[in-house]
Formats: sequence, structure tokens, C-alpha cells
Amino acid sequence: MNQDAREFPRSFVPEACDLGDWGSLEKLFQALLERQPSSVSELETWIAHVSELAACLGEERARRYIAMTCNTESSDIESSYLKFIETIEPKCKPFWHRLNQKYLASPFRSELDREFYHVFDRNVEADVKLFRDENVPLQTEAAKLSQQYQKLCGAMTVEFDGAERTLPQMAKFLEETDRGRRQSAWEAVALRRLTDRAAMDDIFTRLIGLRNRMAQNAGHPDFISFAFLMYKRFDYTPADCEAFHHSVESSVVPLARAIQEERRAAMGLERLRPWDLSVDPKGRPPLSPFERGDELAAGVQRIINHYDEELAAQLNDMYSRGELDLESRKGKAPGGYQYTLDEVRRPFIFMNAAGLHRDVVTLLHEAGHAFHAIASRNQPLVDYRDSPIEFAEVASMSMELFGQDFFDEFYSTDDAARAKRIHLEGIIQILPWIAQIDAFQHWLYAHPDHSVEERTAFWLELDKRFGTDVDWSGFETSKESSWQRQLHLFCHPFYYIEYGIAQLGALQLWSRFKVDSADALRRYRQALSLGGSRPLPKLFEAAGIEFDFSNRAIEPLMKKVGNELETLPV
Repeated sequence: MNQDAREFPRSFVPEACDLGDWGSLEKLFQALLERQPSSVSELETWIAHVSELAACLGEERARRYIAMTCNTESSDIESSYLKFIETIEPKCKPFWHRLNQKYLASPFRSELDREFYHVFDRNVEADVKLFRDENVPLQTEAAKLSQQYQKLCGAMTVEFDGAERTLPQMAKFLEETDRGRRQSAWEAVALRRLTDRAAMDDIFTRLIGLRNRMAQNAGHPDFISFAFLMYKRFDYTPADCEAFHHSVESSVVPLARAIQEERRAAMGLERLRPWDLSVDPKGRPPLSPFERGDELAAGVQRIINHYDEELAAQLNDMYSRGELDLESRKGKAPGGYQYTLDEVRRPFIFMNAAGLHRDVVTLLHEAGHAFHAIASRNQPLVDYRDSPIEFAEVASMSMELFGQDFFDEFYSTDDAARAKRIHLEGIIQILPWIAQIDAFQHWLYAHPDHSVEERTAFWLELDKRFGTDVDWSGFETSKESSWQRQLHLFCHPFYYIEYGIAQLGALQLWSRFKVDSADALRRYRQALSLGGSRPLPKLFEAAGIEFDFSNRAIEPLMKKVGNELETLPV
């Protein structure tokens, strides 16, 4: 047992329990089912023990997932992860359902503190409404298909400049001033992605079929309503998402297109091509903030130290504990994430740094998630140590915005201003992509029997609404399949609009930070410590911001970003 486990000792799960052995786990589930709490206090103890078992199993899955994504080439590590999701999780799910039913049937449930247990209670009700025995094998199959997608991505490398490189490592070549070299790098990546296009289309078609069957099994007309209940989206609807799409189209897309037009004019080009979007439009050399992962970690710690010494110390502590895996390498799964180890209540950060400015922003982002995990670690229930994604992303995106005034920890004064401009322009440009991906998902699952050709046609139709004027001539097939690089579509269906909702919250916090940083950070910490123990609007309120992603909220925030850009040199 490590030091962290002793910090939060177990009171129900034996220390020697093998969490990968079903026989041991089944006894624990049976013991919980057989207990008959005879008072409110006994019910609360029972809930705490259920939470402890969930935390232990959550951490077991997390450790196996982390190991698998850090090394997709190891068959032993892959087998360990697949064994857990194929043989342990499916057997657990019916027991979790029975435990949820037992809680809902308790005569002492109505006597619990309603303010504290409100969110827990409605979440359990939602899980009971969703659960169907026949969906367990479908969920297992979906998890395996998602893992196949990640394995395909992790194996993608290209030969370039005399060396084998991962796709994240290729991104730095798109910032070089030699246009022919940028094109060669972009084409190498595009062609490599196309090699697996058909395989990814097949995986995705199968995932849509599985998810649609799950929804129907649970009595839902489509996977959209199923997913909204699955994600506990009690505070907004698909109609609100559609309104968000239209607001972004009217208030953000014109700004994004204006930024691209400025780029085209500055570069003296007749048309922008896909390889012209990351290079500095003035022909300045690429920003080069660091070479090694330890330099990235140290620099981000210094940035955070400017405005919060305690948070900076937390990141340094994570580095010392080996809780950061930062650098891109062959065999590593794509993307980046922060994963909380539920029992020891510690965060782990995974990313694919390749020496780019966006890596600095990514580590600030994931550090925000880690700070959230640390702030809420004393919440008694595992359910409350996670917050709704719409607010979890406020924690991470706010950290990006707080840090942008201190990019000079990596750059000269001029390059720091340039990096800040890149970041703010990136916010304007990512919101249309978020709207496009979300609108795509709503159509996909409203039309689950669509063909690959219909899927492609609708993606291109959405691009006319949300895309910019970039010339893809000769590379139309790459444009058609550009959605395949979005991991969320494969692994976390309907998890993406949260970034848009959260970005609006983060921009509000940033506005407060610019006026009174101490107060903004105080509200930030206060809200983070609540974890998921309050409804979504209440979490926003605790941070001193509004839960609103209508055009009424978007338009003034875009104006503030535009005003800030005007203060920066081009």
C-alpha cells in the first residue's frame, strides 16, 4: 500500500483484495447487497462503502488504461486492459444496477440531507433508468472498438526528413516558413491518415450501430436522448445545443473567417491551403518554447507561480511523483488527458508534446483539470470528486487564459505577445469546429442508418456553415475524412460541446481575472472544491459566472476577445 492509499484508508475493501479477480469482487458486491441499513446513519455508511468500492475499481481501470495509452505496442499491457473491460466491468454492471435499485428502495432515503444528496440521488435515478442487461455486452464491444481506434492512431508514423516521426511530432513542420516543406509535411500526414480511412469508417459505423441499439434497448427513440441522460445533462437540451450552433455561426464564424482573410493577405497568397494555417503569416520562424518534457513542465510551473504559488507547487509535486507523461513517441496513443486515480485521489496527465506552443497551452489546460481533482479530493463520495464536463472544462480553459500573460517564461517579449495572439485567435477558431462536430453528432445519431457517403456529404455541408475559405483542391478526400481525427467521436460520443460551453465560462472568469485576479482565483478555487456536488448552474454561480451559452452570452465575449487582440501587435 502506497502513501497516498494510507492518506485515505479503506474501511470496506480489504487491502489485499485483487481488483482484477472476479471471485474477490463478487463477494464484496454480495456483501453490500445483503446488508440492510436500519437507519439513516447506516444508509450513509453503506453509501460510503459503495463509493469506496467504486473508487477502487475506477482506479484499477484507470491504471490499466493509462498503461495502455502510454504504450499501445505492448501486447501484455493491451491484454491487461482488455481483460478488465471484457471480463470484470461487464460482470460489475448488473451489480451496480442492483445496488442502485437497493438505494432507491431504502425507506431511509427520504431522510437523507436533501441538499447534500440531491445530485447523487438524481444521478442514481438516471443510471437506473438507463440500465439494461442486454446493453452490457454492447458497451463492452463499443469499448473494444474505441481501443482499436486508438491503437490505429498510435501506430501512425511517417518517414520525414530521414526519420520516423509520430503525427504529433509532424505538427512542428507546419510552422516552418518554407512553404514547399510545409506542404510535403502536410501531405505525408494526410496520406498516412487516408491509409486507415476505410478502417476508421468501419469502426465508426459499427459504433453508431451499437450505440443506437443501446438506446433502443433502454426505451429511447435515439442515442441522442440516451446520451443526454447518460451524461446527466439535466440543465440543457438538444434544442439548446442547436441554438449554440446558430449563435456560433452568426457571432463567431465571421470573426474566424476575418482572421483567415488577414492571414491570406499578410502571406500574399491568392488562396490559403491546408498547410498555410499554422505558419506565422509574417514569415517569422516558428515559436520554439522547449525541447524536452522537463523543460515544458518547469516553464508551465513558472507561469502558474506568477498568480498562484500553491497551484504551481501542486504541479511540481505531480512532476516529482511521476504523474506527468508529456512527450510524444511511437506507440503512444494520440491526444491528451488528465485521469484521476479515484482511490488515492491523485491526478495523472498524459499528452503528446512535440516542442510546439500548443503544448504549453495543453499542459496549462490539463493542469487545470489536475487542480480540480486535487481541490475536490476531500469530497466524501467518489461521484462528487468529478464534476460535469461542462464545468470541468471551465477549470482547464480558465487556466489557459490566466497563464497567457506570462508566456514570456518561454519567449521573448515580442514572441510572448505573438503567442498570446495565437491563443486568443485559436479560441475564435475552435468554437466553430466545436459547433461543427456537435452538429455532426446530432445528425449522425438522428440518422443512425446513414451510409458512409451520406455521412461524408453532411460533413461537407456543415463545413460550408462553419469552415473557413481554405482551398483543398487535390486533397478532397482528406477534407471529407477530416472528422476522423476527433477522438471524441469514437471514444466519447456527444462529449465535445462541453468545450464550447466551458469556453464561454472560462472567458467570463478571465474577464474577472483581468480586473481582480485574487478574487477570480478565490472564486475559481471555491467552485473547484465543490467537485460535482452541486447542479451545473450552481457550480457556475460559485465561480461567479453565468451558465449561459446563447448568443446573448457569446456576442459580448467575442467582443472582449476582439478588443484584447487589438492591443497586441500583429
